Amino acid sequence: MADRLASIHGTEQDRVNCPFYFKVGACRHGDRCSRQHNKPLFSQTVLLNHMYQAPNSTTVQTGPTSMGTAADDVPAQEHFDDFFEEVYEELESFGRIEELNVCANLGDHMIGNVYVKYEEEEMAEKALTALNGRFYAGRLIMAEYSPVTDFRESRCRQYEESSCKYGGHCNFMHIKRPSRDVAKRL
Repeated sequence: MADRLASIHGTEQDRVNCPFYFKVGACRHGDRCSRQHNKPLFSQTVLLNHMYQAPNSTTVQTGPTSMGTAADDVPAQEHFDDFFEEVYEELESFGRIEELNVCANLGDHMIGNVYVKYEEEEMAEKALTALNGRFYAGRLIMAEYSPVTDFRESRCRQYEESSCKYGGHCNFMHIKRPSRDVAKRL
């Protein structure tokens, strides 16, 4: 019995725990979800809720399934690159970063979410403690541990191929990428 429960934990077959929260660290139903959102007590990954605010030019959509990205808009890409570089350098002061991902989704539960995965849990703990209560761009930083440890499971593969039929309202991560120059420097 215990083996079966362990094998279905965090999957669609698990009727107790929310599979989206387990995979993505956010659920569109929030507190109203019929399944449990087990917030981890420790993790390598820290979620900074709604930290990135895209300039207006990238949030204007021509429809609910528009696939426009920041890369299509040069000033918006420059804005994102500045944000990414600044945040990366600050987060790196707490330890070695394995991954830094910023969501380009438009859903209330994912818009502007920043996920940082550290090499070790102690580094994530240091970041969480230092960031909570601080402000960025005039907004309070709300940091929490995230259950996401494998971003391959949480990203939208169709978005990366420019074919996601849900557009910005997809429940999987539409990961915004920095320009090559910024990625190379960091």
